[in-house]
Amino acid sequence: MWEGIARIGRPVGSTEIYIADGHLQPVPIGVAGEALIGGSQVANGYLNRASLTATRFIPDPHGKSEGRVLYRTGDLARYRPDGNIEFLGRIDHQVKLRGYRIEIGEIESVLRQHASVSEAVVITREDTPGDKCLVAYVVAKADQSIKVGGLRGHLSEKLPEYMLPSAFVLLDRLPLMTNGKVNRQALPPPDYSIRQLDQEYVAPRNEVEATVAGIFAEVLGVDQVGAEDNFFSLGGHSLLAMQVLLRILEKLEVELPVQTLFERPTVGAVSRFIASDGSGWAESPGPITRVNRLVEEELLERLDRLADEEVDELLRDVAGEERGAQ
Repeated sequence: MWEGIARIGRPVGSTEIYIADGHLQPVPIGVAGEALIGGSQVANGYLNRASLTATRFIPDPHGKSEGRVLYRTGDLARYRPDGNIEFLGRIDHQVKLRGYRIEIGEIESVLRQHASVSEAVVITREDTPGDKCLVAYVVAKADQSIKVGGLRGHLSEKLPEYMLPSAFVLLDRLPLMTNGKVNRQALPPPDYSIRQLDQEYVAPRNEVEATVAGIFAEVLGVDQVGAEDNFFSLGGHSLLAMQVLLRILEKLEVELPVQTLFERPTVGAVSRFIASDGSGWAESPGPITRVNRLVEEELLERLDRLADEEVDELLRDVAGEERGAQ
């Protein structure tokens, strides 16, 4: 679990290191947070840089005497059970996506734990306007081959669904700047039209599966979706799932519960649920239940609320940043 991560070690001498969350509260062992440095050796601030000092040097709530400060390193780290500290990346690479605050460094760290991965970088992209997503760029170790399905499975064992990249790009090497750091601006866009699955393609077996597969492909922007393809493994997420339900309603006039796609993420499973008239027992397509158009309006309202919540949260973050800069 702890392989492939940069180990910093333990605090020495009078040094105090805390791993804290966004509210500057200590996090449990094994949980990622920002590294804060305290102790008698920490300065009181930067010379003639009051605004930067106010951002980086904060009052030490754990100090035993008044006037002690903590230095905010901006580094993402976590404590190991043995007391050692591991560096996971930079807080600068923290992003907010679909209402979740995500530590990019944590995803990169877990990717590097894969036995065949040499280097990994994760960024957010918005190649389709309004659809921001995570994309992982991976370099394999010498004489090693990597399968996207294996990478996705490796991440899903350690990270929640909202932290899983929508696409993976395998590179021979990462583009670098003259200072040796990764040039994130030079990372190429993924080919979203390609199925990023290791399993064999299974053609839709009936009319309902063909319709659902077409809806998956349309929403995800891929050329081909098979009967056993997983919506989320193809890069789907909660907002796109709502679009799928709306289009199923439009094309098949069938109301599906919001949780349907999360519980039955393949084309075949969704199609069987549709054919079962919502009971989940039918194995072959049967009659399709038509529903009132008011249901479509309700789903649209749910989608709008999800979007509005994201906008409201973004505005709150911006307002908070502006207050902090004043």
